[in-house]
Amino acid sequence: MLDLFLIVFPVFGLIGIGYLARRTGFVSERMGEGLSEFVFSLSVPCLIFRTLVKAEIPAVQPWGYWISYFVGVAVVWVLATTIGRHFFGIKGVSSVVAGFSAGQANTVFVGVPMILKAYGDEGAVPLFLLLAVHLPVTMTLATVLAEGRQASPLIILRRLATHPIVIGILAGSALRPIAHAIPAPLWQIVDLIASAAVPCALISMGIALRRYGMKMGWKLPTLISVLKLVVHPLVVLLLATYVFEMPPVWAGVAVLFASCPSGINAYLFAERYNEGVALASSAVTLSTALALGTTLVWLYVLGVG
Repeated sequence: MLDLFLIVFPVFGLIGIGYLARRTGFVSERMGEGLSEFVFSLSVPCLIFRTLVKAEIPAVQPWGYWISYFVGVAVVWVLATTIGRHFFGIKGVSSVVAGFSAGQANTVFVGVPMILKAYGDEGAVPLFLLLAVHLPVTMTLATVLAEGRQASPLIILRRLATHPIVIGILAGSALRPIAHAIPAPLWQIVDLIASAAVPCALISMGIALRRYGMKMGWKLPTLISVLKLVVHPLVVLLLATYVFEMPPVWAGVAVLFASCPSGINAYLFAERYNEGVALASSAVTLSTALALGTTLVWLYVLGVG
């Protein structure tokens, strides 16, 4: 339990720094807005680009592995969106944020160290394979849902073509064949910008928490947390063990990946559209706080440790 706490603690530490810095007046709201814009427009696209260019993608795709995980994403995304609209009165981009918060996992902060500790090198291939496509798929889906509400298909395509996240995905996919030819100094620039995503995103979320707190209340963020921490991994477990055939380690990696708390990208997405920020920040914080206990349960179910 101490090891898991030490994994999650840095996340809360950076959020707490942002919160205290804003609460004491050491930084302004403008700083949080600037940080979130930098992360969304530059840092996260560079992170996606680097991940896609360097990812080891096998020639034969493990379709059962993909289906198990992303069916789980679809189930909790639809449930969060539908319940949010009909029982909590949210709509527009805010409903997209609810679904995004339930379906997109905090893989970088919690998933990678937890899964590698649980399965070691044997879990590295399925972990990084899923990591390479997880954010691009969920972020593109959220963007299409948000942009498609008040725009024609042509306008949607134009907006997507100039969207920072989509640019990162397209550039990373296009440059995979010539990755070896990219000069080292250019990689250093990309690495520096990408590495800033984690601290800047969490500190900006801490600043936003000071502004929004738990203004959404506890009900909807709690529902999203249950969908993310319990329902999502349960769906993946059932599909990966009873429907599709795959090595136990691959099934375990998919379940632990799904059991991660809501990802910071839901908050960044909400900040980008200036809708649902309070919901996203509350869901990310609450699900991260609850994840320590639920992660121990899933590790026990999987027979790890």
